[in-house]
Amino acid sequence: MMIKKIDSPQNTLIKSIVQLQEKSRNRRQSGAFVIEGLREIELATKGGYKLKTLLFNADLVSEASLRPYTSRDTELIEISKEIYQKLAYRDTTEGVIAIANTKSLSLEDLKLSDNPIILVAEATEKPGNLGAILRTADAANIDAVIIANPKSDIYNPNVVRSSVGCVFTNQIAMASTTDAIAFLKEHNINIYCATLQDSTSYHTRDYKEATAFVVGTEATGLTQEWRDASTKNIIIPMSGVIDSMNVSVAASILLFEAKRQRDFK
Repeated sequence: MMIKKIDSPQNTLIKSIVQLQEKSRNRRQSGAFVIEGLREIELATKGGYKLKTLLFNADLVSEASLRPYTSRDTELIEISKEIYQKLAYRDTTEGVIAIANTKSLSLEDLKLSDNPIILVAEATEKPGNLGAILRTADAANIDAVIIANPKSDIYNPNVVRSSVGCVFTNQIAMASTTDAIAFLKEHNINIYCATLQDSTSYHTRDYKEATAFVVGTEATGLTQEWRDASTKNIIIPMSGVIDSMNVSVAASILLFEAKRQRDFK
């Protein structure tokens, strides 16, 4: 495989990578996104993502160590330290950045077990929260994450980074709330909405059958459409002054209660 070299930060490809990092519109139009770090690249390839380009700084990583992540169609480019520092979000990464193709994120692509656990996050805006939700979903090894009425692009570098690569280890779908509800009902999945209104304590419910937990934003909670579609509204009892907690923390509590009830299987 021939290796190209780029030394100028003004190179057209380097400028386009910066645009991919900064603008979701560019990611949508090109069908590509940026991955930084060896661990994340490894998880992406295991998750079936195709790498278009690998850029590396030879002072930080050897070309030979990247061969397992390349295919016949992967372009390998050596970049200067100046360019790497221009592209890298983190101070301590392994000297490698990849451009990968995005995947279809439709509900129809989800492959569910006979008795699934699903997490639905409606209109999560902060990339850090979305990344943390994906980490939790991976830790609990649930079937899928559905992002309803999405406000954040899962290929945003901040989501990839805050998820520590779990954006690649989860089955993810993006859909409108209406379509997500229709999907869950079509598959006979119980819908448990985390909301203050008309709710019972989460630990009193039985999650041994097909279950979807639905969490909303900390500011406004879930839309009425979810509350109307709910099998049961649930609440996490809180003893402090405030009446809400971080959405990723709430998701963790609910998912691991379901896993506990199922003997963590």
